[in-house]
Formats: sequence, C-alpha cells, structure tokens
Amino acid sequence: MATTTASAAVAATSVVWWTPDPKAGVGSGDNAWQLTAASLVALQSIPGLLVLYAGIMKRKWAINSAFMALYAFASVLLCWVLWGYKASFGEYMLPFVAKPGNVLGIDTMLKQSYLPSIGVGQQFPMATMVYFQFVFAAITLVITAGAFLGRMNFYAWMIYVPLWLTLCYTVGAYSIWGGGFLFKLGVIDYSGGYVIHLSSGTAGFIGSYWIGPRLSSDRADARPSNILAVLIGAGILWVGWNGFNGGDPYAASADAGVAVLNTNLCTAVSLLVWTGLDIAYFKKPSVIGAVQGMITGLVAITPAAGVVAGWGAILLGVGSGSVPWFTMNILAKKMTFLERNFDDTLGVMHTHMVAGVVGGFGTGLWATVDGCAAFGLTNPGGAIAGNGMQLGYQMAGACFIIGWNLVWTSLIMLFIKHVLRIPLRMTEEQLLLGDDAVHGEDAYVLGPCEAHAHGTGSIQGRGESLHSQDLELGAKEHHGSTTSAEKEKAGPSRAPNYD
Repeated sequence: MATTTASAAVAATSVVWWTPDPKAGVGSGDNAWQLTAASLVALQSIPGLLVLYAGIMKRKWAINSAFMALYAFASVLLCWVLWGYKASFGEYMLPFVAKPGNVLGIDTMLKQSYLPSIGVGQQFPMATMVYFQFVFAAITLVITAGAFLGRMNFYAWMIYVPLWLTLCYTVGAYSIWGGGFLFKLGVIDYSGGYVIHLSSGTAGFIGSYWIGPRLSSDRADARPSNILAVLIGAGILWVGWNGFNGGDPYAASADAGVAVLNTNLCTAVSLLVWTGLDIAYFKKPSVIGAVQGMITGLVAITPAAGVVAGWGAILLGVGSGSVPWFTMNILAKKMTFLERNFDDTLGVMHTHMVAGVVGGFGTGLWATVDGCAAFGLTNPGGAIAGNGMQLGYQMAGACFIIGWNLVWTSLIMLFIKHVLRIPLRMTEEQLLLGDDAVHGEDAYVLGPCEAHAHGTGSIQGRGESLHSQDLELGAKEHHGSTTSAEKEKAGPSRAPNYD
C-alpha cells in the first residue's frame, strides 16, 4: 500500500500536478462532474448512435452502420491525443487553428487545464479536458456517418475520419471555442450547435453528393429493421445530452443546471411539435418522426443551452420541431434535384444542419445578459436584451462553418477518390448483399447457423436465401450494360420516408 501523501509526491517530482485546494475554494467536484459529463457524451456515440443506426437501417446494413460509428470513435481518439486537441485548443497559430501537437506526456496530463488562446484555466487536470473535448469530436464524425450509411466504402471511411477531423473539426473548434477569430467576434456557441451539428450536417450533405445515392431499391424500401433499438439509442442520446450541454460551463455550477433543464425542456417541446405536425399532415403519429423531433430539439438548444431563459428554450423547441420538419417532409421532396443527387440517408442535413442554424439564430435572439455572464461571456445578451448585433454575429459564424465544410469536405472526398484511388462507393455486390459481403457477418441470424460454408465467411441459413433474393432483385434492377452508378445518376429515385 502506498503511504506517500499526494503533497509529498508532488514535492518529489518536477511535474506540476493539479490538486484540489478546498481552502482556496478549489475542490474536486468540478473534476468529478466533468468526467461524468464526458462519460455521458461518450455513451451517446457508443452505444447510443451505434444502436440507433443499426436499428434505423435495413437489416442488411445493421452491422456496417454500427461499425462505421464504432470505428470513428476509436480513430478520432488516437488522432485527438496526437495532434487534434492542441490544434483545437492550443496556442495560437492562425486565426482559425492552433499549433498541433500531442498531449501524451505525463506532465501534460497532470497539470491544470488551461486554454492559452483565451487565457482561462479550469479547475480540473488537462487529462480531463482532453477526454471531455474528445467525445465531442468523436460524436461529430459519428453524426456525419448517418448521411453516408448504406453505400460508402468502409476503406474510404477509414481515411475520411482522420482527414476531416484534421481539416474541418479543428478549425471550427478553435475558431469558436479555442479563442479563434469567431470567438473574438462574439459568436455564441454554448456547446456545439455550430462546431458539431452545423459542421456535421454540412459535411453529410455535400459528402452524400460525392458518394452518390444508395440503390433505388434501398431508397424505395427504407423501413427500419428494429424500431425498438432506435428508441433505445434515442433514449441514450437524450439522457446523454445532460452531459453534452451540462458539462460546458467546465464546472459544477448553477449555469450547468440551467443548461440541463433548458436542454430537456426544448427537446420535449420539439418532439411534441414534430409529432403534432406528423398527425396533421400524415394523419398518424410516427415513432421515427418523434425521434427526429427529439434530435432537432437537442441540436437547436445546444448553442443556447445556458444563456437563454426557460421561455427561450420553449420557443427554440417550437422552431426546431417545425422548421426542420418542413425542410425534410415538404421542401426536400419538392426539389427533385436535391432528392436525386443528395441522398442523405438519415436526413442529417435537416436534423443537424438546419436545426443548428435554427439554434444559432435563436441564440442571437433570446440570449440573456445574466445567462451570458453566468457562462463567463462578455456578450450583452441577444436581440431580446437590446443587442441586435448578436444576430449578425451568429449568422456570420454559421456562414463560415457552412462554407468551410462545403469546400474542405469536397476536397477530402476528391482526394480519397482521385489521389488515393480508393472508391467512395461500395462494389455492386456489396451494395446488393450488404453486411455479409462487406464484413462477412450478419446482424440477425434467422435460421440454422451451426456451421459456416467451407472456405467462406458466410453463415448457412435463411440469411443466405435472403441474399439470393437480393441478387435476383439486383439482376432485374441492373439488367443491361448500364452500371448501377449510371442508372442512379440518370434519373430521380424516391427519397426514403422515415416518417
């Protein structure tokens, strides 16, 4: 058993540790809450979105969809500690990105967290801060995957994740959170409405164009394989958002409580508004629609969580439950060009990009002076507090995030395809068969499976007959000399209706 006290250990080494100091009002509560909040956000990705993706996709894509989320989580962590964290929250290099570097040294991990470009320290160690910010970076890539499900080549995804983290995420994070030019301009993004949701929604939207659409048969019949799994994932996502927004004051503070309450209030209102619109327009309530309304509420409150009053959260919920509903269910289906060329599988553009803009605009309208002060901002509130300029700042920030991600996501896709020579889309066989062709695994075993076929990775049973049906369907759909890619580009196909 170790008998050396913490203070003696600190004195015996050159490493400057962060240690609680109750006499100075510096306790361990902030560190405990920050680690708890980070763990809640991590659970949103794995298993939250992992389970949601597996359930909302067709059965043949359950494994691939979940694995894309799992891979992104692991890949982002390695990139984050090697260069991503410091590029996002380190010392100034350019107005939109900091100097990259690793955070693996024990001295770095143990010292007090500090944001050099802002000049503010937090009452917990750097290791806590690095992990907390990592789970936000990870979920951004996991969200983006939702637009690419059902046809993106997994090897292309393996390259896309570190490239996009490096060239896109770090720019948004430093510009708004790390002390970059949008932070200095006065853009308010409490917990990632722009850094996470607007960027992932934009990347998903333009990325879906470069990858191309799913097979028309997959788009025509996009029924979820397991709605109960979708609800489980959605529940984890909702509860996990308490850490998502509640952790961003970097303290177990009163503002953290405000953020948590506002988050749940906006989400509930948004879900109810979306469900009401489903009933009014489609004549029946939809579980998937309710989940989408829940997500748009979570996204819209994110930039505003701790700086608006409760009535502001309610108004944001009304906006997030109605505006994305309209763009997804009415506007997108009337614009055949979008429907044909931008096959955003799970509607990430609507649930994250559009909802992120709604949240950012609402923040500019309803941010309060006291809320900003409690969060440590000098902004004199939003338009409701007499600061109409805040709306302009919010729109300027949104335009930068959208523009940067449109350009750089496109360049990343073109680099993978034309320079690295890695196809963005799966092969024809993989598109037809799904998980068994891509990973040699099936999510649901529906028949005898005691043995595998000799020399193959496919399980013998009903799954094989299902794949045979897919092949027959594919042969009919793609009869002739025209490739499936050419056919998909040639004419419109009905967009999936998740409601």
